[in-house]
Amino acid sequence: MQELEKRLDSLDREFLQVYERLGMSEKIARVAELEQEVAEPEIWQNIERATALNQELARLTDEVQPYELLKTQIFDMREMLELADADLLEEIGGQIAGMENQLAELKQVLKFQGKYDGGDAILRITSGAGGTEAMDWAAMLERMYLRFCEKHKFKTTCLERVAGEEAGIKTVVYEITGVNAYGWLKSEHGVHRLVRLSPFNANNLRQTSFALVEILPVIKADNSVEIDEKDLRIDVYRSGGHGGQGVNTTDSAVRITHLPTNTVVTIQNERSQIQNREKAMEVLRGKLVQMQLEQQAETLADLRAGESAGWGQQIRNYVLQPYKLVKDTRTGHESKEPDKVLDGAIEEFVEAYLEK
Repeated sequence: MQELEKRLDSLDREFLQVYERLGMSEKIARVAELEQEVAEPEIWQNIERATALNQELARLTDEVQPYELLKTQIFDMREMLELADADLLEEIGGQIAGMENQLAELKQVLKFQGKYDGGDAILRITSGAGGTEAMDWAAMLERMYLRFCEKHKFKTTCLERVAGEEAGIKTVVYEITGVNAYGWLKSEHGVHRLVRLSPFNANNLRQTSFALVEILPVIKADNSVEIDEKDLRIDVYRSGGHGGQGVNTTDSAVRITHLPTNTVVTIQNERSQIQNREKAMEVLRGKLVQMQLEQQAETLADLRAGESAGWGQQIRNYVLQPYKLVKDTRTGHESKEPDKVLDGAIEEFVEAYLEK
């Protein structure tokens, strides 16, 4: 009995430390405030504001619920332990162990303390040189990240997808929505290299392919990232339709070029030119902030063209033949189960990066 009481006391103390460090009380107060705001009928007179508030409410609710649930469980367990007889002690010990595991998982959030870690992310995959082989590799990475997002209950929205002529993709852009989406995925930013026996080579020779993965923070239109309109060139043209299929009869696709850095963003999957422009600006803000982080620039005005890590930073190797190995070049972490990794099990690589 005393041992269980000590474990429960320790669990309670550690939980309260995490609860306070993450500002859960303030977040719960904000949830109550938002619930009151969205319940007012007149809020829907401004659709954009109503949508933003509902999205904030959903995100915060998802964030605080696990902590509130564990808090209640610890309280209930303390009452149960006070009333328990010897026959229930083993069962209670198992339940406390379960709560200790829950807290260990919730503590992962403490790793996501960067400015943008708690928010959403933009995932952009671009195939490298090598034709169909490289485009197929880009599609394999697309599947890997979609499986990872599915497991973590992140919502994925395709913003742009250009398919390859024979197989795979030339480029694809997704918006990833969920608590700590950027924090979980930021370690994936860089060049990924594949070595395998090519299924597209008549002689079945071993071939090396590259793909660039960009992970950008989602930054909505506000004063935190200001882009001067005179620094932009905006072109509109006829979209190829969703996913590159079909023909769009209106000039709805948008290409935005940030002239000082020569950064180009193209979006065509939304139905209207206005929507495509909004999404393109969202991606552009993320790209410029990512460049700012890479160049350690104080402001966007200090950014220099052509000095992003880009294709020069190879972060991970995936070898399927002649042996099986996935190795991260930054942390040295490796796995001998590439099939498992390519099925979305990249957590060990993410955690190795966050802990370095």
